[in-house]
Amino acid sequence: MTYKANDIAHWFLARNKSDYDLGITDELISNLKLQKLLYYAQGCVLAINGEPLFENKIYAWEHGPVIPEIYHEYKSFGKSGIDFTEQYNIDIIDNETKEILEQVYDEFGQYSAWKLRNMTHEETPWRTTAKNDVIPNDVIKKFFLENYISE
Repeated sequence: MTYKANDIAHWFLARNKSDYDLGITDELISNLKLQKLLYYAQGCVLAINGEPLFENKIYAWEHGPVIPEIYHEYKSFGKSGIDFTEQYNIDIIDNETKEILEQVYDEFGQYSAWKLRNMTHEETPWRTTAKNDVIPNDVIKKFFLENYISE
């Protein structure tokens, strides 16, 4: 099933807000970190399912992979964490996708926004895409199959 990047962004923000409210984490996800989590989620789903998680394009911006629509939605938070207060129905995401998102959140969510930024700068999809161009899904998929997902 293909989602909107907004649905997946809301999942990460709601998941993080829950951890924050429970005292499991002491930081809210910033826009920069959210962008990288969306990129890693897209890559993992492409590698596992062969289909994109969301149809929104990911661009190679100065600070790594970015989905402009999501960036603009949360840019008012600047470098601060996003205090997600919207009502969110977690059931719009199917269980298989939730499992992958949980793995992405656990694996990559432990890192700071700048650590994730620096990681993406070392990775083929961002490095080989001209700045401000779309990073092709086939390039993301190939990289994730070779580096993150064992078949």
